[in-house]
Amino acid sequence: MDGAAAFNQIDTEGWDRALLALRLLQVDPEGLGGAVIRMRASPARDALLAHIKRHAFKQVSVAITDEQLFGGTDIAATLRAGHLIKTKGLLAEFPHIMLSMAERCPPGLAAKLAQAMDQGLIQGLLALDEGIDSDETCPPKLAERLAFVIDPSGRVPDGFPTLPEQSTTIALSEIKCPENHINALVALAARFGIDTLRAPVLALRAARAHAAMENRTEVTEDDLQVAASLVYSHRATRLPDDADAVEKPEAKSEATEAADGDHSDQQDLSEEMLVQAVRAALPEGFLATSMRSKKARKASGNGMGAKQSGNRRGRPMPSRAGRPDGRARIDLVGTLRAAAPWQRLRKEQKPQRQGIVVHPSDIRLKRFQEQSDRLLVFAVDASGSAAVSRLNEVKGALELVLAQAYSNRDHVALVAFRGTDAEILLPPTRSLVQTKRRLTALPGGGGTPLAAGLRLAGEVAQTSLKRGFSPTIVLLTDGRANIDLEGKADRVQAMIDAQNSAKVLRQCGHARVVVDASKRPYAPLRELANRFDAAYHVLPRADAAGLAQTVEATTRV
Repeated sequence: MDGAAAFNQIDTEGWDRALLALRLLQVDPEGLGGAVIRMRASPARDALLAHIKRHAFKQVSVAITDEQLFGGTDIAATLRAGHLIKTKGLLAEFPHIMLSMAERCPPGLAAKLAQAMDQGLIQGLLALDEGIDSDETCPPKLAERLAFVIDPSGRVPDGFPTLPEQSTTIALSEIKCPENHINALVALAARFGIDTLRAPVLALRAARAHAAMENRTEVTEDDLQVAASLVYSHRATRLPDDADAVEKPEAKSEATEAADGDHSDQQDLSEEMLVQAVRAALPEGFLATSMRSKKARKASGNGMGAKQSGNRRGRPMPSRAGRPDGRARIDLVGTLRAAAPWQRLRKEQKPQRQGIVVHPSDIRLKRFQEQSDRLLVFAVDASGSAAVSRLNEVKGALELVLAQAYSNRDHVALVAFRGTDAEILLPPTRSLVQTKRRLTALPGGGGTPLAAGLRLAGEVAQTSLKRGFSPTIVLLTDGRANIDLEGKADRVQAMIDAQNSAKVLRQCGHARVVVDASKRPYAPLRELANRFDAAYHVLPRADAAGLAQTVEATTRV
């Protein structure tokens, strides 16, 4: 099915869930925190946002500064008055925020917004997430505080209702929730692998909001099902097993059964119905997405170049106090902001001075942050043991990964080890054509000088580090080292040399990934990966696409 056909399909259920989530946010915007709206810019998203624009949401960009958000010093007014006068930030006037392009929100801003939500400065936040891939998402620590993820697909259904003005006659504080309902929400979160307590709290808030919307004074099973399906479906990390359910008593006396009646059966039915409600709301491709997330959390690399601070180029950062040394650039506005509150006192002490009196402690120096290019150093085992069954798959996987690296503007380098030594087949480059040509000519056969391959890959990474790259070493091998560093055939010494080389690379601090490309998991290679402090993946019977997917998911975290 092409993109146009997929868009023309109507996801009625998804749009109904989106409308329900917006109605609940109307009832309790501060308690529910807000929502992540994961939709590309389109008429469908415009139609959804049309329901929200009449509310007091202030749209902000991820490039917003701390002064614009929280307020700062009014330099002109402070200089005129002679005492500190601060400006009001957006949060002082607009406690409801709509964050554009949330998938590009830097960690620093995400942390500040999350802290503002915890302090009550933000009473509702809508994060507009326009990410395409699974790794382009709203920052997790920010999304964790938002109750819902709204992501309907396709066009807006015909006759889609507008968001009604919510009028509830019952206060949320008056709505009661039985203790067994609260316990059920907590147990349900555990069964779906949700490891944060914010989720049950938000689910309870959503259940109370739904009860208020239906003019009920007590949370019912229907409220729990709605809340669990909306709050848990995008937070689940695994599917529950029958073994996760709470064990039931083996037997009951007749008197107890008569007293209990059908209460225990109803309780069991309620628990299973909650599980089915969340299962039905799980996003499409849930299992594949959750597996990629697990691999990503175990990765050593950060998926991007390292951030480097300086005072000449890069993204501007808040200035800091300091003394000029001939190289740093002075932040004039920041310096005036620091000196402004003291002008009246300084003029009284030195009335003969004209203009603004600036002390050395007022000087602020500019700071910038630039992100270095990422370099993927592939150390490929081209020995006989690997070449017989795996070299073709490794070549195919590398071609797929290299094509992805090219689209991400990453640099790649290729180190091959076989026979008695290792060699650099390709120095760091962005040329996809040259990389494929060298990869096609990759020879196979001979011994496995694993230590030599690790050492040479480390040298390439260390040299690139001095040139401003952020290297990630990706080792693809079956781990059966049999050639030591002196070029002699000695399996025991070869593995000792490989472990020593791995220790050295670990101390260098480069990001590392080890892919076991053998037919069966090889325990010594796992031990080597532990000494290497690297993400270890076993891919028995994997084809080129599987290898490529693992390497890409592990390195781009």
